[in-house]
Amino acid sequence: MPIDAAKAAGGTRRLRLGMVGGGQGAFIGAVHRLAARMDDRYTLVAGALSSDAERSRASGAELGLDPDRIYDDYAQMAQAEAEREDGIDVVAIVTPNHMHHGPAKAFLESRIHVICDKPLTTSLADALDLVEAVRNSGLVFCLTHNYSGYPMVRQARAMVRDGELGEIRVVQAEYPQDWLTTKLEDTGQKQADWRTDPARSGAGGCIGDIGTHAFHLAGFITGLRARELCAELTSFVGGRRLDDNAQILLRYDNGARGMLWASQVAPGNENGLKIRVYGDKAGLEWHQENPNRLVFTPLGETPRLITRGGAGASANRVTRIPPGHPEGYLEGFANIYSDAAELIGARLEGREPDLEALLVPTVEDGAVGMRFIEAAVQSSAQGGVWTDANLDV
Repeated sequence: MPIDAAKAAGGTRRLRLGMVGGGQGAFIGAVHRLAARMDDRYTLVAGALSSDAERSRASGAELGLDPDRIYDDYAQMAQAEAEREDGIDVVAIVTPNHMHHGPAKAFLESRIHVICDKPLTTSLADALDLVEAVRNSGLVFCLTHNYSGYPMVRQARAMVRDGELGEIRVVQAEYPQDWLTTKLEDTGQKQADWRTDPARSGAGGCIGDIGTHAFHLAGFITGLRARELCAELTSFVGGRRLDDNAQILLRYDNGARGMLWASQVAPGNENGLKIRVYGDKAGLEWHQENPNRLVFTPLGETPRLITRGGAGASANRVTRIPPGHPEGYLEGFANIYSDAAELIGARLEGREPDLEALLVPTVEDGAVGMRFIEAAVQSSAQGGVWTDANLDV
């Protein structure tokens, strides 16, 4: 959301933001902080930035936090901030997967809104527990499936919604990377280490890390719900404990068919998230690495290239700069944060939110993603049998 539009949406002050995780050496923590700052909707004021108390204090000092608001652990932070008159409005949880459920539950119980990195948890049971906690609290809970914040993804969704593709028949999503082609985790590389550890990542490796992004994006754009899946998860690198490649067939509730490929062992691919959607009237295609373009092909016609300059209201709402100036990863992340700020600000000010902000991924989306991981692992373990992937939440 452009800065002037964000302020016009009704925000009277910046939201006070806390952070769990994201300390020294943590890539995603810096991304969240940049995203929160981009539209001037938040001020970072508190944090439990590491499971190591000394590192948490050092990280907080680097960020200029008040020493009294740099905490040794999330439980201490939740209690202390809830008791302060100027306590945080919302917390961002940017830890490895196994440390999502505990902090999220603690802050919800302390009446503090939550923004959480994906996937939601490491188990479906914990995900459903958070769904119940959010519903009981009435608080805002946003999940950072950041690719749903890209302007041309919002454009694609609007075109499907408005019937420009007709009845959706085929959905093809892929997300190949190559950074785990070797056993990088054995070198001590932090990101590889925890992402390949089932104790911290959960039962899914590649499928949980990036497969969930492709899965969520397919559902976000098409509005379809996956009913069944047939999966083959593979660990190609010797000794790796979690999958590094996933090939999945999908059956959607309207009868459409889908195919999803996610891989972290595909040399030549950096961050190749792509989606193609085909209906009985037209098809469309979007590539994350060239995010400001959308290819739309009505049946029997020449493909049309839609750029941000020719996009509609849904894309324009989340665009900051003129056409031809690239917007991408950080801006998409920032759109999730700005939508979250709009939802939280509306609660604080007793007004109705901008309806477009309701597109931000929710705790229910996170639970559906956990069901997807669980079903894929189960299907693969049983030799690739069709498995129920539906979750009513």
